[in-house]
Amino acid sequence: MLKRRDILALVLIVLPWTLLITVWHNSTITSLLVTPKDDRLESRSHPKSTVALKAPCPEVSRDVVEVVRTEYVYTRSPAWSNVLPIIHVITPTYQRPVQKAELTRLVNTFLLVPNLHWMVVEDSHRRTLLVSRLLQNTGLNYTHLNVETPKNFKLRGNVRNPKIPRGTLQRNLALGWLRETLSVNSSQPGVVYFADDDNTYSLELFEEMRSTKKVSVWPVAFVGGLRYESPKVNALGKVYGWKTVFDPHRPFAIDMAGFAVNLRLILARPQAYFKLRGVKGGYQESSLLRELVTVNDLEPKAANCTQVLVWHTRTEKPVLVHEGEKGFTDSHVEI
Repeated sequence: MLKRRDILALVLIVLPWTLLITVWHNSTITSLLVTPKDDRLESRSHPKSTVALKAPCPEVSRDVVEVVRTEYVYTRSPAWSNVLPIIHVITPTYQRPVQKAELTRLVNTFLLVPNLHWMVVEDSHRRTLLVSRLLQNTGLNYTHLNVETPKNFKLRGNVRNPKIPRGTLQRNLALGWLRETLSVNSSQPGVVYFADDDNTYSLELFEEMRSTKKVSVWPVAFVGGLRYESPKVNALGKVYGWKTVFDPHRPFAIDMAGFAVNLRLILARPQAYFKLRGVKGGYQESSLLRELVTVNDLEPKAANCTQVLVWHTRTEKPVLVHEGEKGFTDSHVEI
């Protein structure tokens, strides 16, 4: 039998060790529970760091400032050479819901083409703010012009007359600007191309046309009710006709996107313009080209017109039936 004195001595020895072990055990468990909780909170906070209300650590703060200040504006210009021929791209355009989307697609292509001068001509009585801002932010070399087509040449009642070609005055204004601004003898070699804003262009196309001596030609897809229209080229590499269904007997049965003209030829033939009066639909191209060359002068490109490098895609007309007469969305938001 243990005496009371022995029991007391045993308690005094065991109790301190029991307390020490209990404290150590609790502190270990707590650390194991707390650490994963902190990790989870930290990992979730990263995606929300740009909107956090509490000030993060200095390193994170610098990262947040950089993200907030990012601006998606093109500030670089495409490569430019004083030797490489300049491609003067003439694009007539007009106001419609998809105008900015169409022009933006062209910008993303033209930024990759060296020595490109973009001439944008609006069918309007003034240059619009939308097009002006878009051009200023591109970093491209550009000229912004405008001329309004008379209503009697645009409308038949409230509907556009399909027999009257669109963009004629705008293309002619750009040709006039080139002739007034550039000299036949002193200007850098160049090529003139008529690129409508509803087409899609391969980068290869621009390098193909850059060596044009007089007038170069190639196929265009999705025109004339066909997969593509094309000049016919013989074994000697000469154009002898036109692979088209719509009026194949036209002097130049070719789409506006299917040819380019040497700049010096444009400057040397001031009488060469697109005709607006007395010209049937589909004869616009012929009205210009017959003043410049004959069919025998044409230079087939795109592997003797066996490759398609431009597509007449057209952006689908948007359905805006829910806008109503007054407009459901904010009309001040540019689209």
